[in-house]
Amino acid sequence: MADQSTPLPLTRESVQAAHKLIEPYIHKTPVLTNTTLNQLASTPRTEAELAGTEWAGHAPAKPVLRFWFKCENFQKIGAFKARGAFHAIERLKQEPGWADGGGRERGVVTHSSGNHAQALSLAAHTSRIPAHIIMPTSSSPAKIAATRTYGAQIHFSGPTAPEREAVTATIQSQTGAVLIPPYDHPHIILGQGTAALELLSQVPRETHLNAIITPCGGGGLLSGTALACSGGENTDTFVFGAEPSLDAADDCRRGLATGSRVKTVPATRTIADGLRTPVGKIPWSIIHDRALVRAVYAVGEADIKRAMRLVWERMKIVVEPSAVVGLAAALYNEEFRALVEREGGEAGWDLGVVFSGGNVSLEMMGALFAEA
Repeated sequence: MADQSTPLPLTRESVQAAHKLIEPYIHKTPVLTNTTLNQLASTPRTEAELAGTEWAGHAPAKPVLRFWFKCENFQKIGAFKARGAFHAIERLKQEPGWADGGGRERGVVTHSSGNHAQALSLAAHTSRIPAHIIMPTSSSPAKIAATRTYGAQIHFSGPTAPEREAVTATIQSQTGAVLIPPYDHPHIILGQGTAALELLSQVPRETHLNAIITPCGGGGLLSGTALACSGGENTDTFVFGAEPSLDAADDCRRGLATGSRVKTVPATRTIADGLRTPVGKIPWSIIHDRALVRAVYAVGEADIKRAMRLVWERMKIVVEPSAVVGLAAALYNEEFRALVEREGGEAGWDLGVVFSGGNVSLEMMGALFAEA
């Protein structure tokens, strides 16, 4: 963005300020529960289910889990990304000289595989600001079409982060547009954190969330969630992340294991297409350097598909693959489940699960489950 030296400090108070600023533009998405999923999560997996996994031969974990699902699939543009985009635009409009200096006419630019593209397009359109969006040619046709619907000018690039960034730099130099990154900026992170802030206020007064788990791609949602839980009465709410493991897409988990951020990830075929990017520098400073995220867990493609099917069939709501990696970890990652058993005991845990989005086409769903 125009000036990274003047953003709000990365604190819970700044998340609260972000929420106040964007509240007129976003939906306060519902928090849902599901008894069947609670029962499934609280039932030990069988030896047959663990066969062929890294936990084969180990005693199954016996956690007690009660889920509270923050449904950002019902957010504007169908994903949490609307929060960060609206916050970034609203902060940009407050910068001295923005309107008088021609900034509004030059517009904004970003690169995204889909959800941030749609979010920034909508936020810019709402404020009548031109938007240039760089999208990989591999982006979902449905997400490309939706981005166009909001009036953005789309430019295509190759699928890797360096290829996206190169095209972005070219467009920025040609237009003078202000870069609004998809995740690696304080204003984006603070906006994303408002989802967890709402979640904490939406559970019943007598319920204390022991933890919140979110998907992790670039880390904006995860780090924003960590900030939302970093002060006030929620400092004892643990924050966890979840990633796909296919093709080393679990860069945040691996980085935490070594203590060093993984700056690039190989091209990955994971169906969780929104999580194919490496964790950004600023999110990493919150996740690792400030130790506001307790741990990140990885799940395989089969587990992501199983979790997605359960949500569609049992909850009757539309979610995309990226949205359910946190649920998949709670259902199928024995390391996480053993932690809940050990620390939750007989009382168990109330676990907030952020469903990050629901932008998936019927054609993609058919292809995913064609063999079933």
